[in-house]
Amino acid sequence: MNSQASTRSIVKMLLVCALGLVVATANWAAEAATAGVKASGMGGSAEGTFVAEIVLLLLVGRGLGEVMQRYGQPAIMGQLIGSILLGPSLFGWLWPSAQHLIFSSDPAQKGMIDAVSQLGILMLLLLTGMETDLRLVRRVGAACFSISVTGVVIPFICGFALAQFLPDSLLPDPTQRVVAGLFLGTAMSISSVKIVAMVVREMNFMRRNLGQVIISSAIIEDTIGWLIIAVTFGIATNGRLELVPLVTTVAEVALFMVFSFTLGRRLVFTLIRWSNDVFRSEYAVITAILIIMGVMALITNLIGVLRC
Repeated sequence: MNSQASTRSIVKMLLVCALGLVVATANWAAEAATAGVKASGMGGSAEGTFVAEIVLLLLVGRGLGEVMQRYGQPAIMGQLIGSILLGPSLFGWLWPSAQHLIFSSDPAQKGMIDAVSQLGILMLLLLTGMETDLRLVRRVGAACFSISVTGVVIPFICGFALAQFLPDSLLPDPTQRVVAGLFLGTAMSISSVKIVAMVVREMNFMRRNLGQVIISSAIIEDTIGWLIIAVTFGIATNGRLELVPLVTTVAEVALFMVFSFTLGRRLVFTLIRWSNDVFRSEYAVITAILIIMGVMALITNLIGVLRC
């Protein structure tokens, strides 16, 4: 009973705070509009909207995450629910003007919030990688690969078959069922390694063999998924499979993986030790780790197999 009452109190407080923030931001934006100053040009308005977005996302995400954890579920479930509630499905349906004001469609505004989200994803993947036991991954490599292949092939086949039986009204082009099947199969077969990593971390499975197998399988699935996307886009764009771009992408991924597990590992260890021995400023090692993370993310982005 105490737990239920506490949960109800959290939900009430969350709703009151969120509503108060929405009203304050909407009033602020309305006053700015009345003054005849656009958000893109007025000093501090874009930053104010950005801060309001961050505060609202943190408030709703953390609050619903806390509620889910009290019921034995990972906090990411509450955060995903919060993203739906703040989107056009509920918030935009109940109060469209306020939703559009806070979550503006202005490219600069969307760019700021997107940059923060990308940085957060990189931090999550960095922490996940630091807690991954490569020796265990090598021991269970065959199991991870078989799990990943099964987790991609079966949903892909089901999605592709489903597209062949969908009504014409649900397809963008009824004459291109093969392309629609490829897209639907790809969407069903790819899992988000970011969500998987967060769930495993929150359930305290990172230090267990099962958690390492789940993370490793998700990474392999994510890589295979981006290769499937490359094939699907090639067929959708050119009407046929482009072998040269596909082979190039596979080769680049293979080279990146080989470098990461051989020379790259030694280079990372050397840079971290060098930063720790040479620099006298605070958090030098953390800075070095963040720089290495950014460089590796840029490389995978250029290869085209990782879009955060």
